[in-house]
Amino acid sequence: MRILPEFVGQENPAEDKESRIVHIANRAPGAADDFPARDVVDGGFLELVRHGIRAPDHPIVLNTLKIIDAVLKVETPAGPSWHRYNHDGYGQQRDGGPFTWYGVGRLWPLLTGERGHYEVAAGRSPEAYIRTMEGLASKGCLLSEQVWDERDMPQAYMRLGEPTGSAMPLMWAHAEYVKLLRSAADGKVFDQVPEVANRYLTSAGNRTKMEVWKFNRRVRFMRPGEMLRVIGGGRFSLRWTSDHWATAHDSASQANALDIDHVDLTELATTSGMSIEFTFFWIDANRWEGRNYVVAVR
Repeated sequence: MRILPEFVGQENPAEDKESRIVHIANRAPGAADDFPARDVVDGGFLELVRHGIRAPDHPIVLNTLKIIDAVLKVETPAGPSWHRYNHDGYGQQRDGGPFTWYGVGRLWPLLTGERGHYEVAAGRSPEAYIRTMEGLASKGCLLSEQVWDERDMPQAYMRLGEPTGSAMPLMWAHAEYVKLLRSAADGKVFDQVPEVANRYLTSAGNRTKMEVWKFNRRVRFMRPGEMLRVIGGGRFSLRWTSDHWATAHDSASQANALDIDHVDLTELATTSGMSIEFTFFWIDANRWEGRNYVVAVR
C-alpha cells in the first residue's frame, strides 16, 4: 500500500523516494516526523497470511519477514517481541518517563501472538510464542499494550520485557493470546477465512488471473498468463499494441454491473518479455488522452 500510486500522475512511486512521505505522529519536539514511505516497515503484511490471501512461503512474505526481524525485533528474557513500526513515537519517554504526547514506541506483546499465528499457518508449532506472551505478562497475568525494549532502567522502574506504563490489560492482546491457543489446538489459524483461502491459495478457487490498471493504480508490471483489465472514468475506446505499434488494435469499453467502464484484453496471450502499450480515446469528450501507458510482462 505504501509503494503503489497514491494519486494520479505518480507513475513510479517505488522509485520516486521523496514523493511518498509518511507522517508519523508523537515524535519528540525537534525530531523528524516525515519519512520516505519505503523506509518505514511494519508487520501488517502478516494479516495477508492469517486470512488466507498469501501463502506463508510466498517469496515476498519470506523476504519481508527478514526485514521486520532485522528492524523491529527485540529479544527479551521471555522471548522475541516486535515494535509496531520503526520511528514510532507512541510509548514511554527515552528516560522511562510516562508518555505525554510524544515518546518512543516500545514492544507490543500482541505482535508476538501475530508471529505465532504465522507459524501456525506455516505448519509449525507456535508453542514458543505462546510461552513468550505469557512471559511478557504482569505478575497478575495481565498483558499490557507495551513492554520495555531496552536495558533495565531501575530508577524508572523499567525492565526489559516487563510492562511499561501503557494500557493494561489490553483486551486486544488478550484476544490475540486466546486465539493463538485455539489455533494451536486446532492446528490451523482460527480466524482464517476459508472462502478467501480457497480463492487465493488453492487451484479449486478457479480465480481469473488478472491485473488491473486504472488511473489511481497505474501498474507497470504483470505476470505472464494474466489478463489485463484497463479501467477508465467514462466511456472510451482503448487503442493498444503488444508489438511496439507494428500493429494496433481498438477495443471499446464496456460497463459492468457497477457502471465501471473497462476493457479486458482477453484475446491477448501475455508472455514474459512483452509489453502492452495503450492510450485512450474518450468517447463523450471526443478527444484522445494525449499520451501512452505501458505495462511490461515479466
